[in-house]
Amino acid sequence: MEHAPTNVPTFRVEEATIADLHAAIRSGATTCVAVVEQYLARVRAYNGVCTRLVTPDGAPIPAVQGAVRGGAPIAFPTETVKAADLMPDFARYAGPPLEYGRMEPTASDPTVLQQYGWVVGVPDAGQVNALATLNIRGERSVTCKGDFDLHPSKGPLPPGAPPMCEVFRHHPDALEQAAALDAAYGRDPDLAAMPMYGVVFSFKDAFDTKDMRSTGGGDAAYDMDAPARDHVLVDQLRKKGAIIFAKAVMTEYNGRAGDPGGRHAPDKVLPSVLGYQRSSWGGTPGNPYDTSRSASLGSSSGSALSVSTNMVMASLGEETRASCRGPSNHNAVALLLPHKSMIGFDGGAIGADIYVDRSGIHCRTILDCAKVLDALRDPKAGYYDPRDIFTTVPRSSVLPSYAAAATAPPALQGLRLGIVRESMIIPPGSMTERPIVEAADREIKAILRGRLGADLVESAHAHWTPDPEIEPMRVDFRTALARLVPVLMPELLFRLKLDGSPLFPEFAAAIVPTEFMPGKVFGSGTLAPIDYFVGLAEGKIAPPENFDLMSVQQQQLANAFRFHIAQYLGRRADDWLALGQTETLTDFPALNARSKFWGDDQRAAFRNWEEVVDMRNRFDQRQGVNERIMLREVLRRADMMVLYENRLDALVRLHTPFPPAKIGGARQPRTAVGLDASRDQNLLPESFDGPNAGLTEALVPAGYVTTVYDPEHDLLPDGARWVSRASDVPTQIPAPGLPFSLVFRAEPGREDVLLQVASAYEAASRRRIPPPAFAAVPG
Repeated sequence: MEHAPTNVPTFRVEEATIADLHAAIRSGATTCVAVVEQYLARVRAYNGVCTRLVTPDGAPIPAVQGAVRGGAPIAFPTETVKAADLMPDFARYAGPPLEYGRMEPTASDPTVLQQYGWVVGVPDAGQVNALATLNIRGERSVTCKGDFDLHPSKGPLPPGAPPMCEVFRHHPDALEQAAALDAAYGRDPDLAAMPMYGVVFSFKDAFDTKDMRSTGGGDAAYDMDAPARDHVLVDQLRKKGAIIFAKAVMTEYNGRAGDPGGRHAPDKVLPSVLGYQRSSWGGTPGNPYDTSRSASLGSSSGSALSVSTNMVMASLGEETRASCRGPSNHNAVALLLPHKSMIGFDGGAIGADIYVDRSGIHCRTILDCAKVLDALRDPKAGYYDPRDIFTTVPRSSVLPSYAAAATAPPALQGLRLGIVRESMIIPPGSMTERPIVEAADREIKAILRGRLGADLVESAHAHWTPDPEIEPMRVDFRTALARLVPVLMPELLFRLKLDGSPLFPEFAAAIVPTEFMPGKVFGSGTLAPIDYFVGLAEGKIAPPENFDLMSVQQQQLANAFRFHIAQYLGRRADDWLALGQTETLTDFPALNARSKFWGDDQRAAFRNWEEVVDMRNRFDQRQGVNERIMLREVLRRADMMVLYENRLDALVRLHTPFPPAKIGGARQPRTAVGLDASRDQNLLPESFDGPNAGLTEALVPAGYVTTVYDPEHDLLPDGARWVSRASDVPTQIPAPGLPFSLVFRAEPGREDVLLQVASAYEAASRRRIPPPAFAAVPG
């Protein structure tokens, strides 16, 4: 192994790019082992608990320790927060029993404790809880922990070791991987064959990694908590020289999958869950710019968080709605989200909605994201994964090199960029969205138009005042949807709210009474529905007032999670069987019997999932599968119509107008974005367009705000529950503030344009500021 010469400056991992790393290795300024040791030092310094329990009395609890990370068990705070000090009018509360915070043994390993129930974020915690499992021998598996993961050179395993550990212990850990790379290649690695040489990765725990515990963030007692084989993307990175370093904290089961309904209901309730983004095994991540806040509204929190705090160089996440974009946005890192059919996810991963789930790449620059995307390609099979039916993509749509396309052009003169104003609306009287929306509007005009020279065109929305200095779209999204929906998804306008009233009352008032499902009549007007649709498509009938990009994307839950989990568990067991080993956690009943959940609502939901027997659509407005497939067609064609009609090269939008929520605080009230609370509980402005359309998107940090308006809790007059309301009371955030990002999208097959625009903006703006509280570790 070669050592760094004393006359060469020492390489530091903080904010380093892939190119920086490779230059340092070739110059002798570092080695792969030294790089892994630097990341381990950062993990030991910063990867701890940042939440306290909420209890009835606020009394301290005994000191306890959790899972071993980086050589030592994590320690939990002994201080707790009194519930009455957190929630208003607590003495008047008369609703269901509250699920207070508590420390309990996990189902996976009873010797390891974790926080269950109600928690709250800790300000200035100095820790963020980004990584749940480190690839360090002896601590990377619960089944094969300690001496059950003994290196093969040190003799036989101790008595009582599970048989699977004999297979598992032959996988080198991260330090051993690094040492092997150093020994084989020293200062002269073949970067053409191994473009990820020495790059340290974390992975959202949804991705299977054969050398680490993989449970989708869940506290589930598998016979063997590591799978028998890698996810195909993990396998590609391993072959390309990457160091498989850690599993990132994620919201268990990719956003907790929702509740399909059934006979099971929670025995206790949590007054607030927004902002937790929480794993029953790994705990709760915090935001590096304010640790009392959520790392994101998005389940890939730990992936982006570990990149932002320089605990890894790159990470793979997964997105169902906004699970990659939210973490990137709130942690100020770059993101590349290839379209749904390009790189696989469902083969060897635990998902939430197989019609939407897709893989995403977190790095600190768009160029590094593109380099990772190139490395994920198999030399023979390309991006096709035989275990993921969605990867049957035409080969002609794949670029020869995404990194080449991500080289920033000096300017964007001649390019026309469409601003999706639907992402930037400010409802009348609301202060919540104002700081970020106004900052993003200034940023778009100052950098994309002022510095880079692009021509801007904006869509219209009832809650956006047209900018007199920006060209309006001649055909915007509302017009495009009015043309497309009558042909591709006419049933959309027949939707009902849960109370039985029409979601689009103007449509119901215009059409004749019509039986649109057994035993139900819809409409009270005089126009035949088919003639209404002709008028709508031809522009002779105005769309309903609330008919826009957000309202058409509100969806009911599909029953596919029950299918996906059964398929995943069966495949995982089959992989072990092929190696002569037996895994008995193979179906939903076994998963429920051998799991614990941090909230009782999740326990009840999983019991209901266990009893789902049919994936098909139902006739009570729960469209499920068809709704997702039809909506994808509508949204993709709406994008193309807007691009064609306005001669646009790409689209730009704000990711979200909302700052990260306080952990344990009030959720953003849905009325603030004009949505119907009776439908999709996950839909906010950040989750429309890209996820449901499955289109390629790039996200780039765009700035920070130091003033936010956090929602507050109010107790209903009957004391039954707390609800959220928007506030006009400002909260000041220390500099640099809380981050926000811009999202870029182009037509399918023109990812080269998308990457050029995103990289040009990134180079011209350079908005990312590393979290100040997580600087270099001394020494």
